[in-house]
Amino acid sequence: MLGFLFQRMLGFVPTLLLILVLVGGLIHLVPGDPVDALLGEQALPTDRAALRTALGLDEPVLQQIATYALGVVQGDWGSSLVTNQPVLPMLLARLPATGWLALAAMGVALALGGVLGVWGAYARGRAQRGLEIGTLALLATPSFVLGPLLVAGVAVGLNLLPVSGMAGPSSLVLPAMTLGVGLGMVIARFLTESLKRAFATETLRTAKAKGAGTWRQLLRHALPLAAGPVVQVVFLQLGMVLTGAVLTEAVFGWPGVGTLLVEALHQRDYPLLQGCLLFISLIYMVCVLASDVLMRALDPRLAPGLGNK
Repeated sequence: MLGFLFQRMLGFVPTLLLILVLVGGLIHLVPGDPVDALLGEQALPTDRAALRTALGLDEPVLQQIATYALGVVQGDWGSSLVTNQPVLPMLLARLPATGWLALAAMGVALALGGVLGVWGAYARGRAQRGLEIGTLALLATPSFVLGPLLVAGVAVGLNLLPVSGMAGPSSLVLPAMTLGVGLGMVIARFLTESLKRAFATETLRTAKAKGAGTWRQLLRHALPLAAGPVVQVVFLQLGMVLTGAVLTEAVFGWPGVGTLLVEALHQRDYPLLQGCLLFISLIYMVCVLASDVLMRALDPRLAPGLGNK
């Protein structure tokens, strides 16, 4: 397992280098002159020169990218242009809020996905068609639509939960539902298909022939057989929650990494923006790695696809 883990981590090296190049060169991908965007075209030449030096824009592009990558490796992610604080501590300070939101959203997703996935595996006729249409409709509803609807209906209309902010556990309910519902539909569809394939295996047919009841089949045989693909999609979805909660955090004023990214965009704080994008990319890579390791642990037969020969 250690050899496999080391091999997978080596496989991430080219991806990480590409991310560092793209993030390090981000300031050059922005249309126009970043100095003009930050100071305006009427700024004094001395101020423009000072900012250009502070951003390292007076150096060759490749040298700027190399300097940024070396600083990241050494733990120096730059400093915010707005607050003059180091970027990495700012990101780490926002990570707990995003982590709690991700865990709550995954709890909602697993609960909905588990119930609807099992139901979908047994449903037939109109119930099956209705479930498929319902899950597809919820899956297609973006968070920036579902979030305001929940705010209008639950927080404002019924006055049951806070509209925004992080005032306590109750503040977590609406953003977690906004993120978790769509992810739950993904899990439900994967679980339904995995269970149907498991029911068609020789193991389940033998168990049924021996008189095992429906729920006994599910608990003792079908779920372990269907677990692999579902676990993989859960971890990939967890990566998407951690990295893609930008809109949800913005809608609910949740003080996480996503909100920090939006603030950096509005303020044209390029070092902070670079740090947010790099941080998000690293989190997703870790989730992908965890997904591969768990798949290997659950089903060693996947060795050819996961690099064990």
